[in-house]
Amino acid sequence: MSRSLSMRGSMRSRRDLPPPEKTIEKLEAMVDGGNFYEAQQMYKSTSARYMAAQKYSEALDILQSGALVQLKHGQVTCGGELAVLFVDTLVAGELRFSEETFGRIRKMYEAFPRISVPHFLGDDYDDEGHQLSEAISAAKARAESCSSFLKAAIRWSAEFGASRNGSPEMHVMLAEYIYSESPETDMTKVSSHFVRGNEPKKFASMLVNFMGKCYPGEDDTAIARGVLMYLSQGNLRDANLLMDEMKEQLKSANSEFPKTDLIQFIKYLLPTLERDAYPLFRTLRQKYKTSTDRDPVFQEVLLDEIAAKFYNIQRQNPLEGLFGEMFKI
Repeated sequence: MSRSLSMRGSMRSRRDLPPPEKTIEKLEAMVDGGNFYEAQQMYKSTSARYMAAQKYSEALDILQSGALVQLKHGQVTCGGELAVLFVDTLVAGELRFSEETFGRIRKMYEAFPRISVPHFLGDDYDDEGHQLSEAISAAKARAESCSSFLKAAIRWSAEFGASRNGSPEMHVMLAEYIYSESPETDMTKVSSHFVRGNEPKKFASMLVNFMGKCYPGEDDTAIARGVLMYLSQGNLRDANLLMDEMKEQLKSANSEFPKTDLIQFIKYLLPTLERDAYPLFRTLRQKYKTSTDRDPVFQEVLLDEIAAKFYNIQRQNPLEGLFGEMFKI
């Protein structure tokens, strides 16, 4: 058979690919029967055939179905892999961001398991406890799998039409999942996604929750970090909303902000930035330097960026590259 005949036959077979419904039904039955690995390989190979034929809609249907059924059965690694392939297909097909596609991504996100795991392990936990060790390992796997999926989706949404920083809603989803599912929560990552989101009230609720479970001295740092990250993006409105909402929630809980110099600095800083008052801003930085130096990123990165955003003061800092790293997806 000549090469041209072979190529025509291959193209014909691609065009003749059947509707995906029967394939989806067959593969879901395999997963329901416990054949997770075999089904996974077929989900990947079958969707690849549709992609090769540029039938992206059919490939997306297969991959979404596979991700959902695998996750339903607790197969987080398999489900997460198919969810990432779903996003890869969106990119390959150069498919634009839409509310319909966002809804499909949210549905897969909501299918990831959520199981309570201690965030802070005290002396009363047995370091050699087999069940606790397994729970922590499973939590890390869930967080990494869901994070990989959502980070890929955020990159796609930034490239194909949501906003320059990617979908704000997806940033909030990622922040919430990292906070709730990671046994060792990285508050810098959580905050960096919340400040690129559109839910300062949810961010406030998370910080109030964190205050109730963190180690002494971490609460005011977490609050200051959130406010300064908003301000470093020039977002004074949401920085104020965050503080106002926390105040209301703490009042309802018969609690209040930590009484520290760092929180006092934040309370003075916010009204200062509403005015053309760079000398006052500079004075505040100097007066509260001991407090802001508790985290080098505050003084040497975030506050420099705030000066640039609000007062057009050129940043001259050797740690400037860290600013981009903090907001890296």
